[in-house]
Amino acid sequence: MASPDPPPQVGENPPLPWRARLLLRGVTVLHAAALRRDGTVNRLLLSLFDRTVPPNATPVDGVASSDHAVSDHLRVRLFTPKDGEKEKELPMVVYFHGGGFAFHSASSSRFDALCRRLASAVPATVASVDYRLAPEHRFPAPYDDGEAALRWVLAGSILRSPPTAVFVAGDSAGGNVAHHVAARALGAVAGVVAIQPFFGGEVPTDSELRLRGAPFGAPERVAWLWRAFLPPGATRDHDASNVPAAIARRGGAGGMRTWPPTMVSAGGWDPHQDRQWAYADALRGAGARVEVREYPDAVHAFYLFEELQDSKRLLVHVAEFVNRRTEDLKKERAEDGAAASHQMPV
Repeated sequence: MASPDPPPQVGENPPLPWRARLLLRGVTVLHAAALRRDGTVNRLLLSLFDRTVPPNATPVDGVASSDHAVSDHLRVRLFTPKDGEKEKELPMVVYFHGGGFAFHSASSSRFDALCRRLASAVPATVASVDYRLAPEHRFPAPYDDGEAALRWVLAGSILRSPPTAVFVAGDSAGGNVAHHVAARALGAVAGVVAIQPFFGGEVPTDSELRLRGAPFGAPERVAWLWRAFLPPGATRDHDASNVPAAIARRGGAGGMRTWPPTMVSAGGWDPHQDRQWAYADALRGAGARVEVREYPDAVHAFYLFEELQDSKRLLVHVAEFVNRRTEDLKKERAEDGAAASHQMPV
């Protein structure tokens, strides 16, 4: 049996097309320039490069989008697949974009495109949440906004028919938000999709040390983002950051059996991969059902590059997870309905 390939090491370069490599390098430089030493973000500089796009009532690639106000400060962009004139029941995915809690929005062009691709691939209605950003709005603002958006979706006033199931999903910091929103709404969420979720801790992991030169792995950048988001004086072992440790403390053996089924994705070139595996292990140890999808050649944020094969594979895997879980729920409801009818007096 052949031995597995050795993990990537410091100084090695991930296998990326030159366009993706140049873009990632540019984003890294931009982020570094926008993060000020005084703990603020140069949003004007970011706005010059973070291209935003409006919603489109006329479908693009089979998906229409529209913006909706949840509250005076919270907006959701809704992506709806269109199948000719037919309206059919679909699952709903409440999506939280990445960006270290400090960058991007639901209207950022690459996240708009990602949610459009996701809506088409499943297919599902996708509600992309424009949560408030750090450092202007620290913990727990994104979690509060995420819960408010989820409750708004569950109320169902915006949809012609109720969704067949409601999932929470997110990438990077958005994956962190998805976890915490699910924790606030147990029983209401059919499943969690955590795409390279961003977690932290005071003691660096092996992958954080090995891949500190990889995209989005610079220790000083990561430290800045956690300082900007966490409560003043908190360390990266705070429950918002060190989620695997928090699950281990609170879950106990079997303590999270009510946790919804979860899909976690991890990339071989992602500095944060050890914490993603630890998250999956902690959930399993607490009794939850978890599946991990690994992409050995993937850097952090690979899913934003539509041309990458791993990006396409990820959407296939998310679609499989959402549709399988939706079908399981339909069967459970049918069985519950049949059992209830047998118990009715004649």
